[in-house]
Amino acid sequence: MPLLALRDVDARYGQVQALRGISLTVEAGEIVAILGANGAGKTTTLRAISGTVRRTGTLELDGRPLGRRGPEQTARLGVAHVPEGRGTFVELTVWENLRLGAHTRRGSPKDDLAHVLRYFPWLEGRRTQQAGTLSGGEQQMLALARALMQRPRLLLLDEPSLGLAPLVVGEIFRIVRELNEREGTAILLVEQNARTSLATAARAYVLEVGRVAFEGSSADLRERDDVRRSYLGY
Repeated sequence: MPLLALRDVDARYGQVQALRGISLTVEAGEIVAILGANGAGKTTTLRAISGTVRRTGTLELDGRPLGRRGPEQTARLGVAHVPEGRGTFVELTVWENLRLGAHTRRGSPKDDLAHVLRYFPWLEGRRTQQAGTLSGGEQQMLALARALMQRPRLLLLDEPSLGLAPLVVGEIFRIVRELNEREGTAILLVEQNARTSLATAARAYVLEVGRVAFEGSSADLRERDDVRRSYLGY
C-alpha cells in the first residue's frame, strides 16, 4: 500500500478547473517529482493534498481517506507543505517561526528544535533574529526547517530553488536527500529545474494542462525525446 495515493482527483479555483483526473502514488520513503510547464497543475496538486484548494476524487494517506480535511487536520496526519514563495512569517523571529511548525505536535518544541538543528545548525545563532531580515536562501531553509518541526512522514516541496543562487540550491537539495536517506521521509517535489528534480527523485510525473501526460522512473524519463526536448533542453 503506498503512503500517498491520488485517484481521479479534480481541483478548481472558482470556475477554472486546474486538475483533471490526476492519479499518482508516493511510496513510504520515496522521492517523487512532478514536472510540467507553468500552469500545468503542479502547485495545485500539492495544494489538493494539503487541503488548501477545493478538490474531488480519492486521496488517501496510508490507505486512510483524506476526505474533506483541511490543512491543519492534514498536517496532524504527518503531511508538511513548504509552499512556493516560502511562506515565512517575516515579522516573527526565527524561533517563533519554528515553533509555529510544531504546533500540530504534542511533543516538546525543544526536542523538535534539537532535531532540526542537525540539518540547520546555523539557526541556533539566529533564534532571536527577525525572519524578514534573512536572505532569500536563509528564508527558504527556515521554511524547510519549520516543516521539519512537524516530524512529517510526507513532505510537499514546491519550487524550493526559485530565485536562489546555485550554491544555496545545492545545499537545500543536499539536506533534502539527507533527510530522505537518514529518516525515510517521503517527499513529493515540484521543482522548476527538471534536471535537479530527476537527479533527486526516483520517479516522476509530467503534467500537461492538469493531466498526467507521462510517468515513469527518472532514468526512463531522461531518455524520452519528448521529455528531454520540453523539460531538459537537449
